[in-house]
Amino acid sequence: MSMGADATRGRILLEESREAVVVLDDDDRVVVAGRRARQSIPDLVEGDRIPDGLLSGDRGVVPLIVPYELDGRRERLVYLSQVGDMTAYEELRTGFTAAVSHELRTPLARLLSLLETAALPGEDVHGLVEQARGEVEQVRELIDEVLFLSELESGSLVVSLGTIPVRPELDAVAGELEERASRAGVSLAVEGDPALELEVRPRMLRVIAQNLAENAIRYAGPGAAFTLAVEREPEGIVLRGTDDGVGVAEDELIRLFERFYRADRARASRGTGLGLAIVKHIVTQAGGRVEARGGRGAGLEIRCLFPAATQPRD
Repeated sequence: MSMGADATRGRILLEESREAVVVLDDDDRVVVAGRRARQSIPDLVEGDRIPDGLLSGDRGVVPLIVPYELDGRRERLVYLSQVGDMTAYEELRTGFTAAVSHELRTPLARLLSLLETAALPGEDVHGLVEQARGEVEQVRELIDEVLFLSELESGSLVVSLGTIPVRPELDAVAGELEERASRAGVSLAVEGDPALELEVRPRMLRVIAQNLAENAIRYAGPGAAFTLAVEREPEGIVLRGTDDGVGVAEDELIRLFERFYRADRARASRGTGLGLAIVKHIVTQAGGRVEARGGRGAGLEIRCLFPAATQPRD
């Protein structure tokens, strides 16, 4: 395997790390910094000395330093973690485990009830089995999305790797969901310049578009119109999903991206409550941010703002 390929692979691993990672030379100058480090430490500049206080922990950052030698040069790999990160992570993990257990319990309880009913004389066994099949599908969907979110958080799924045109992926997702949207009474449309590109893997872009569309199909209500659009704004590239349906109360908008959170109308739905949490995680990992706009009776708009695509660095 060539040294060039090894160097490229190393750069990708550093760039896509969920940790804030930098490489320092023997004079404390930044040789290279991963995306998370550049985003979380604005005064961190490749080629300059590492900002004061980062290595000493005076800025609320705990450094983990791994020294090594490369071609006779002494360098250090430095992981920069915020104080309390591990405590917060443990609290999040515990809460997530409890939430998954709760979400699984409901369809499993319904499944058990259906099977017990099917054993009674005179019951419509075929109909009950079909209902049970639906509960099994609900459990499968939940498990799939939990595993996908777990892979995103562990860093085993790379979100950004090269640039791709956005519009073809949006068109493909709309085509795949057209029949399902029609059954729900929701119309789908796609808008945007076919030339716009993002630094997001095709699979991740499709997951974002699919979850935005499915959210509208489930919750916007019959007669609603939903639009997937991509457009350039001064801050970057915006991918948005907009519907004119029943909307969400303004005080609930900020919570839509929480795992398992469901607004009032959605609480009786068969959704997993993870779709928008997955959207937020992918967008954040790609260096962007998400926001929700709307109100009760005013529809819902989910905006995903990405940094404009740039040329890969050498």
